[in-house]
Amino acid sequence: MFDHRSQKGQALLIVVLAMVVALTVGLSVVSRSVTNLKNSQQEIDSQQALSAAEAGVDQAIESGASVASGSFSVSTSYQTLLATVSGETQFLLNGNNKVSKDDAMYIWLTPYSFDSSKLFQDSDRWSGNLDLYWGNSITACNNAALEIAVVWNTRANPQVTRYAYDPCSPGRSSKNNFTQPNPVNESISGITLYNKVTISIQNGFLVRVVPLYADSYVGALGTKNADSPVLPPQGNIITSTGTTNNNVVEKLDVFQGYPEIPAELFPFSLFWP
Repeated sequence: MFDHRSQKGQALLIVVLAMVVALTVGLSVVSRSVTNLKNSQQEIDSQQALSAAEAGVDQAIESGASVASGSFSVSTSYQTLLATVSGETQFLLNGNNKVSKDDAMYIWLTPYSFDSSKLFQDSDRWSGNLDLYWGNSITACNNAALEIAVVWNTRANPQVTRYAYDPCSPGRSSKNNFTQPNPVNESISGITLYNKVTISIQNGFLVRVVPLYADSYVGALGTKNADSPVLPPQGNIITSTGTTNNNVVEKLDVFQGYPEIPAELFPFSLFWP
């Protein structure tokens, strides 16, 4: 005899299983949607915080204030700190960032002035030993070579002495005839550098440094002679922090170097053969 009660029990079980599956799928969809919305909001907040930090950098450059803060809307604010890169101790060029391959960075031996009539005065000429450090890989041929041009003599009759060093020996240096630097293990601003050269300078104005073959951290230290001061300031590092009302924070470190050399003082052709 056919038992209808058994069929009812099976139907109820099927309905319960279907409800469980539907509820699981529904919760999964809702959870994914909530996660996507949360991620989208975080991206929006991150972009807003980054925009506030960038705007803070612009404000710091314009005002020149060592410490500043402000807000651009009810949802974002910024705080900036402007610190001078001192030439009195070891420092990394380009605001502690790598110098790009084939890009030039300057080491100022004389104080910078926005008044060109006061720039590169003979009375400010620098004499001493300049130590240069570079290359943060223990594998020599993974590091850059360094091209160095020293501008010296007098403002009316500037001279340029060039140097070229390559730690990759006997590889690249056997082909380019660059001089091999001294191996070292020197830490500057938390970066360990493995190559060093010392250049003796008399009556110097400026040093131009160009990494070749690879990007590179480049560090410097000026050791004064008895009649010369330590190196002057080399620019500013601006640290700007942008914050949203959801406490999302973005931080930027920007190096503010000095403007390029006015052509009427030192023609750019001085740096080329």
